Amino acid sequence: MADIKREPKQEKVQVVDEFLQKVKASKAAVVTGYSGLTVEEVTDLRAQLFHAKVEYHVVKNNLARLAFNKADITVLDDMLTGPTAIALAMEDAVAPARILTKFAKTHEKLSVKGGWLDGRLATLQDLKAVANLPSREVLIAKALGSMKSPISGIVQVLAGPQRKLVYALNAIAQAKGKTA
Repeated sequence: MADIKREPKQEKVQVVDEFLQKVKASKAAVVTGYSGLTVEEVTDLRAQLFHAKVEYHVVKNNLARLAFNKADITVLDDMLTGPTAIALAMEDAVAPARILTKFAKTHEKLSVKGGWLDGRLATLQDLKAVANLPSREVLIAKALGSMKSPISGIVQVLAGPQRKLVYALNAIAQAKGKTA
């Protein structure tokens, strides 16, 4: 008997297409195992991720694999085993790594398997290292502060002679005022 190829069900094709669009729009993906988490814990995690504009999806592994492969992301195939949820970063690529690794420290049932970041595989160690980096806003503030520092130093140096002249003139004026 010849192998008969079945057409995939329309619902599954739609799920893959919708997930594919989200994967293409994302900046990073983090794959997690969530087995054993309570509804309250998952709700709390979803709320934290939502506030950081990170989408958290529970998708069947085969459907997720199809979507990732259509997006030319094959590095996650080995991680798509068991109960899996995928966090997709829509704005800040570091946000899911930061939130999920912090959450996993207090909730042992959540396991961070790895992810995809900047077009390459991100191991658990990579995600932990990225999660420990300061936020984007803090890094920008530090960069601006270090750019401002030399400029303010130059201003202080250039203002020094004028300041000394003002002090000297003020001292002369006070001395003449006492003698008059």
